[in-house]
Amino acid sequence: MSSSYVLLQFGSDLFSHRFEDLESRPAFTVITVDQQVNLIVHIAREAAWSQQHPEIMGPRNSYLYFGPSKTPGYLVYGNGSEVAMVNHLRHKKDASTSRYFTAQNGKELKWKVFPQKMECLDGRSTVATWELSQPEDVFSARLTIKHSGLTMVTEILTTLCLNRMALDLAWKL
Repeated sequence: MSSSYVLLQFGSDLFSHRFEDLESRPAFTVITVDQQVNLIVHIAREAAWSQQHPEIMGPRNSYLYFGPSKTPGYLVYGNGSEVAMVNHLRHKKDASTSRYFTAQNGKELKWKVFPQKMECLDGRSTVATWELSQPEDVFSARLTIKHSGLTMVTEILTTLCLNRMALDLAWKL
C-alpha cells in the first residue's frame, strides 16, 4: 500500500481540466456544465481511478454554482445540501493566505496558499499538496494525496479548485 498518490493535472483552464494517475487512468474531471445564466462547474471522481482504492469514501462528485458574474455562490457534494462557497474559503487572520473549510466528517482542514503551490492540512498533518509543473512537463500541475486524504478526496479536490478559482477571480473574502 502506497502512503501517497500522485494525480497529474492536464489543462490550465480553471473551469475545465482533468486529473490522471501515473498509469494514465482518469481520476477527476472538472468541467463547465452551464454558463447561460450563471456558471455551473461539475467535479467528478472517475471510477477508473477510484475502483483501484477501496478506502475512498465520500461523494463521487460535487457541483459549484456561481452567482452572477462569477461571484461566490454555493456548492453541493453529491446529492447533499447547499453550502455557501465562502464557508469553504474562511480565513482566521486578515493577513493570512490560509483558507479553512469543514469537511463532511466535521474535521476542519486548512489550505495554505503559496505562489507556486498549495498544501491541505488536517491539523498539523499535510493530507495533500498541489504544485505547478515545470516548463518541460507535459502536465500543468501535480497533486499528491496522502493515504489519510482518500476518505475525503472529493472534498480535497473541490476545495482545491474553489480556492484556485477564488484567487483567479480576485474574490474579496
